[in-house]
Amino acid sequence: MLPLEPGTAVPMLRQLGLDLPRPQAILAFSPHWMAREPLAGSSPRPATLHDFGGFDPALRALRYPVPGDPALARRAAALLRQAGWPARLDAERGLDHGVWVPLRVLFAQADVPVVPLAMPWPLDAAGAFRLGEALGVLADEGVLLFGTGSLTHNLHEFRPGAATDSPPEPYVVAFTDWMRQSIEQGDIAALLDYRRRAPHAQRAHPTDEHLLPLFWALGAAGAAVRSRYWHGGVHYGVLSMDAWTFGA
Repeated sequence: MLPLEPGTAVPMLRQLGLDLPRPQAILAFSPHWMAREPLAGSSPRPATLHDFGGFDPALRALRYPVPGDPALARRAAALLRQAGWPARLDAERGLDHGVWVPLRVLFAQADVPVVPLAMPWPLDAAGAFRLGEALGVLADEGVLLFGTGSLTHNLHEFRPGAATDSPPEPYVVAFTDWMRQSIEQGDIAALLDYRRRAPHAQRAHPTDEHLLPLFWALGAAGAAVRSRYWHGGVHYGVLSMDAWTFGA
């Protein structure tokens, strides 16, 4: 709903897009594409996927006509195979809403090529970190490794009647504060063990696929990399839109 109800998140993403160095391409890791093994989308012109239902029909009219990058897809798959992951290409895959919704704010001109990467399932935080580690070299080649999800994601408690930036539930504040402190301290061990150590982790993420892209980005960045926090607000009381960038 960000295109229609921007709240705090869209201005944050817009500023982030202005702040980021322009990448050569983007490798996007989203919880909305899962497969039994890592798949890299190699379409030269990935479609805009409207992989949702029951929302305002205006969303289905939106497009993000961005080019793909088959060479990057092949490079990513090769790096993953070198690290022991059975990666393959998917020439038909488009961009799910977890990818194109934020990217159409970050890079509104739709002129930076995008390659989607499937989330191998099952996966945990440590596995997502290792998957990112295998791809970290791409950042040195001008690629933005873009993990997209949600810092808290309990749709069982979603309050559709709430305003976009209604006061957050206390457990959301406690969880996001712990995550922020752990990231700022570079405490990778605690982060990867967040389901035991973070307050209200099970409530913030009944299932954790929407948080795994954060660990993927951390793995790609390296344990000692500099981080920067971006305040995205909490939508509908329970969906934290906070974000981080890692690296120079």
